[in-house]
Amino acid sequence: MFWKAWERHYDIGILITRVGLGLGFLVYHGWGKLTGGPEAWTNYGGAMSNLGINFGHTFFGFMAAFAEGIGGLCIALGLFYQPMLALLAFTMGVAGLGHISSGRGNPGNALTFMVVALGMIFTGPGKYSLDAWLVRKFGKS
Repeated sequence: MFWKAWERHYDIGILITRVGLGLGFLVYHGWGKLTGGPEAWTNYGGAMSNLGINFGHTFFGFMAAFAEGIGGLCIALGLFYQPMLALLAFTMGVAGLGHISSGRGNPGNALTFMVVALGMIFTGPGKYSLDAWLVRKFGKS
């Protein structure tokens, strides 16, 4: 009975989690990568060498910056929610594997963020999101 009373606040919980995770990624991870430019993107993408991928480092670095920066903003807004979370989960998986294979850094945060992003894909963005607003405004999903 206690938990039943909290069900009506489900979408508020999703909103808090979505905004916290998304803005956290934008501010603390993505913004610096996005504004770093091609040299920084090449450096970030160089982590792919730990996985045996020795080409396209600038592209992969940009995609990591995009996933964490633009993806973080979209997650916070609830816009293109599931695709952005999938991109972020993939990025965090690669980051975690990079830490494991290189032996540098701690893979814990990256792998935890990967699991959180994967789980959030299945909850959906909630009714307080731009995706939900677009569906209400322009039709069914």
